[in-house]
Amino acid sequence: MAGLGQNRHGPEHAPARHIRLVVSDMDGTLLTPDKQVTDQSLSAIRALERAGVPLCLVSSRPAGGMEMYFDQLGIRTPYGALNGGTLFNPDRSIRSSLSLDPQTVLEALNMLERQNVDAWLFRGHDWLVRNAQDPLVLAESRTVQTIPTQVADLSTCVQNIGKVAGSTANHAALQAQEADIARKLAGRACVALSSKWFLDITPLHANKGHAVRQLADYYNISVDEVACIGDMNNDIPMLSIAGLAIAMGQATPDVQACAHFVTSANTQEGWARAITDVVLPRTIPAGNMPHPSPATPGAPSPQ
Repeated sequence: MAGLGQNRHGPEHAPARHIRLVVSDMDGTLLTPDKQVTDQSLSAIRALERAGVPLCLVSSRPAGGMEMYFDQLGIRTPYGALNGGTLFNPDRSIRSSLSLDPQTVLEALNMLERQNVDAWLFRGHDWLVRNAQDPLVLAESRTVQTIPTQVADLSTCVQNIGKVAGSTANHAALQAQEADIARKLAGRACVALSSKWFLDITPLHANKGHAVRQLADYYNISVDEVACIGDMNNDIPMLSIAGLAIAMGQATPDVQACAHFVTSANTQEGWARAITDVVLPRTIPAGNMPHPSPATPGAPSPQ
């Protein structure tokens, strides 16, 4: 997509006129393909700060893979890891956490194994793998700057699991597995691709839409006042409920269909353009920002 424009196939409701919170995906959205944050994106984040609008991140990444960017971004806001299934306070303590039923974890492990798809488990701050020297594990470890724990038999570690991830370089096979596993685990788990390498299986209500609702409650605002930006199928739950939904230019057709606007790709400053051209003109000045809900003690004043 060459530029930013209104998506005629987007949600039936009109885009919000007033925005008080931005919730963004990371990989493929805020981050470039080489996992960097551009100077233009940093400038856009500073502009949001001046407008008094917090930026919160929600990602399929584990917590450590998100926190490694916070100093560079200069943000101290709550965030959602594991597709929003685990919410963290600004001080990095766990705010809330959802987990898969152990039997569902076992079934997911078996289904992935039958298709020769490597399985990873995530629990709190822990990342469990069968082979820490697997090339995709090593690559992901470098990306998220997290060292996994090697476990010979993952079926012994099925309690309190926040995410099962299927990982393979066979992108077509993984895409085919998305619908099949989603059908078999219907009513028990959310199943969605978070990239062409990863299929995420999370608790039924642990999706990015759940995270957006939690973050809106944190700031005592309506989800209609939240702008969301994403690029993959696991972003659809948050784009579908956002007051202002923006898809990246390289996003899948299904994701673009859920957006009010489609910006440029993450190789063409799409995130910065979305903030500058679409979000900032709709922001509410800092003086009109409500205080965080009393139900969330210790919440910071909006930035």
